[in-house]
Amino acid sequence: MVGYARTSMEYFFNFEKIAYLKGKRPEGCILCLIRDHSDLVQDLTVYSQDGFSVSLNLYPYNPGHLIVFPHRHCTDLREFHIDEQLALHKTLSLALSVLDQEYHPSGYNIGCNMGLNAGASIEHIHYHIIPRYPREIGIAELFAGKRVLVEHPLDSMERLQRAFAEKAEETANQP
Repeated sequence: MVGYARTSMEYFFNFEKIAYLKGKRPEGCILCLIRDHSDLVQDLTVYSQDGFSVSLNLYPYNPGHLIVFPHRHCTDLREFHIDEQLALHKTLSLALSVLDQEYHPSGYNIGCNMGLNAGASIEHIHYHIIPRYPREIGIAELFAGKRVLVEHPLDSMERLQRAFAEKAEETANQP
């Protein structure tokens, strides 16, 4: 019988995320509320243009963990018009360039969970970009079996807002 190995890894719990997953969140779509600059949600947007926004993930796996989402409420990527597909690709490419410049990761996890049963906690379609680094294990994992986030999301937001503005201006006239 094949089983799963148990690990002694512990995690720092984020009780706000647990409350969020259990339904303690504002009425309506979180990403639509962010798009509309509602006071009901924390807005960590670092860039917005061509019908898409780039925001830091409120519960990041690594510094620079971004979400890219359309301003138009969609639940399925097949709903995108051709111009939205192009704008999404341009926005994802811009985000990768900014993250390369600011964080110098060695790789990325990029993807979306489409549908609640696929793991999406938000029905509005969005793409995660998670920077990855060699030997991500840190001292807390080694000695205490815990993972530590090394940059506060608000610091990431300020850093990336500045970098997106600069990089978007550089690439504005490129085909």
